[in-house]
Amino acid sequence: MPRSSDSSLGELRRRLASGEAKPVDIANEALARANSNAGKNVYLALDRDWTLAEAAALPARFPDAAARPALYGLPVSLKDCFDLAGFPTTCGSSFYAELNGVASRDSWVAEKLRSQGAIVIGKTHLHQLAYGITGENADFGDCAQPRSSAVLTGGSSSGAAASVQEGSAAFAIGTDTGGSVRAPAALCGIAGYRSSLGLGDWTGGAHLAPSFDTIGWLSRDLRDAPLLANAILDVPLTAHSENTSIRIGSVDEDFLRDCSLPVMQAFVGFKAELKELGVSIEKFDTIPWSDSFDVFSPIQASEAAAVHSGQFDHFEHDIADRLRAGASISPAELATLRHRHEDFRAAFDRLFDAYDFLILPCAPVSFLLVGADHSAARRKILRYTTPASLAGTPVVAIPLEGAGVQLIGRHGNDSELLAFAAWLGGKLGQ
Repeated sequence: MPRSSDSSLGELRRRLASGEAKPVDIANEALARANSNAGKNVYLALDRDWTLAEAAALPARFPDAAARPALYGLPVSLKDCFDLAGFPTTCGSSFYAELNGVASRDSWVAEKLRSQGAIVIGKTHLHQLAYGITGENADFGDCAQPRSSAVLTGGSSSGAAASVQEGSAAFAIGTDTGGSVRAPAALCGIAGYRSSLGLGDWTGGAHLAPSFDTIGWLSRDLRDAPLLANAILDVPLTAHSENTSIRIGSVDEDFLRDCSLPVMQAFVGFKAELKELGVSIEKFDTIPWSDSFDVFSPIQASEAAAVHSGQFDHFEHDIADRLRAGASISPAELATLRHRHEDFRAAFDRLFDAYDFLILPCAPVSFLLVGADHSAARRKILRYTTPASLAGTPVVAIPLEGAGVQLIGRHGNDSELLAFAAWLGGKLGQ
């Protein structure tokens, strides 16, 4: 990514603080860029008049310029699995669009954004039920990247990634259960953040699998994440000290056996840059991760089946099949899986006795072609993302040329993870 003296959010905040731009100007600029992809489906719900009215009202809501909240005047998109008063919540499903109708109240996250002065541009596309990694959707069309109609955004936070890429949102609220922020961040060449499991409040949000569901977002610049985490999730602001000795654990070559050449080259180059910055990197044994998908996937399916019980026939064929498989898991089988989950999480946590952070690619591929057969993509990508999902840990997706890297922190250590990622962003021009 190009080097700059200020982050994208920082530049917007500077324009607003100096009076160079008003919130309504920023909103107009954002709306002019909205739905620029081939399918015109970055947003599933967008009301230009409502957004402009929200923006125009901000100066009166926050008249003291010196006391304005951190997100004042910043355009944000909201994944369409969170309620926004006056808008339907589809969860990427036409069935739910009709069943749910128009929300009467904001979800916790929407209320938080608006209380912080953010301008909600609209509600974004997602893989149906947030239960997929490609961004394909039979009801609302597949989500192609604004920069190229030939490639998908990835999912399930597909429209979130597209909104940042096209510039209609300075940052985009998404969710990450098994990789739904990390995969689209990597495939779209932008930054992403998955919070520690349990951070934030899901009131007014549609769950997929509560044992793994996390709130997160996508943005252009790693340096923006600490400010956003503080404003949205009350994560303390922490500065990384260059005098701090950092130890990072890296997956070994065997784990990377199915990586494409661009992903492998980017990962190797990134590790070389870290070493130049004085970071210590050691390989760790990934054999305990070999069954992560086989533990994660059935637990996810069982919980998703409970969430969507009685509605399976209304969804896409492959998603309905996963839900039926989840519903068929016996209590004894589920108990065994949860025991394996606990063991996995304990072993994962022990890695942080030796390392401050862990790194591995976000995905083994750098693109997903529109219209291609991606039936094998879910398992292939989730092999890279489910270890952190099982552990419930925070992850920053670092954008690289042709790839993305997961920087994983200890559960609850979001502040230090984000501070280090922001420091890296400044050093590496990201």
